[in-house]
Amino acid sequence: MHPIEPSYNLFLVALSFFVSVFGSYTGILLVKAAKSSTTNRAAWIMAAATALGGGAIWTMHFIGMLAYDMGMPVNYDPLITFASLAIAVVVVGLGLFFVGGNQTSIARLLVAGVITGLGVASMHYSGMYAMNMAASMSYDAPLFTISIVIALVAATAALWLAFNLEGNVKMLLAAVVMGIAVCGMHYVGMAAMNMEAMDHSAHIEEGIKPLTLGLFIFCFSMLLLVLCLIVGMAQLSRKMYETMEAEDDAEEQGYAPQFGKLDLSTPKHS
Repeated sequence: MHPIEPSYNLFLVALSFFVSVFGSYTGILLVKAAKSSTTNRAAWIMAAATALGGGAIWTMHFIGMLAYDMGMPVNYDPLITFASLAIAVVVVGLGLFFVGGNQTSIARLLVAGVITGLGVASMHYSGMYAMNMAASMSYDAPLFTISIVIALVAATAALWLAFNLEGNVKMLLAAVVMGIAVCGMHYVGMAAMNMEAMDHSAHIEEGIKPLTLGLFIFCFSMLLLVLCLIVGMAQLSRKMYETMEAEDDAEEQGYAPQFGKLDLSTPKHS
């Protein structure tokens, strides 16, 4: 056995960052739509969890894995791969629901951040465990610990940003910050991994080819994120229109009594 020195495809690294930012922005927009809704809030929160957990985190993770060239054949166990997707969406959803119950509670935010952060880290390392290859993996303890800390801080910051920012510019900046945090956790976690090549005759389990998996994940995720973004913007536009109508109605009702009090009788001459 001998150590493997992997390399990165920088285009795919940049693409993973873009997907993370786009997914983060869509997720924040959907949380904002959830706050504006009085009837379907749970559905909006789950949509936000899908955008954040499935798009900004999980899709970013696997594009980042494709960027990681190990110089040997690799495929992915489909069951573990999609189980890691479920982990990402569920833990983000739990965090959003928990914080949404009381958005001003610091204790709730911290608890939700820990749950979500540990879930994101679990998604990352289970996703790496899904790799089938002729190599053994081990982890550098300090870098592994740092990646967990980044996941905890990133998750807490993401939950706070999702519920406390208004305005497109602030939301976009928040999405960039979240993208940096998510990518930071991922690539520190990758740096923590040490691989040693085994005998080339070693049996490799059957799985999904990386290119097939990557194309499927990227296309499906981008389609889903674009649809979520359109639906979220439509909800916010409708809410804004309803608010403007309500304000117009209130103004009209406010003026009506005044007109009713006007004395329209013919003035008497002394």
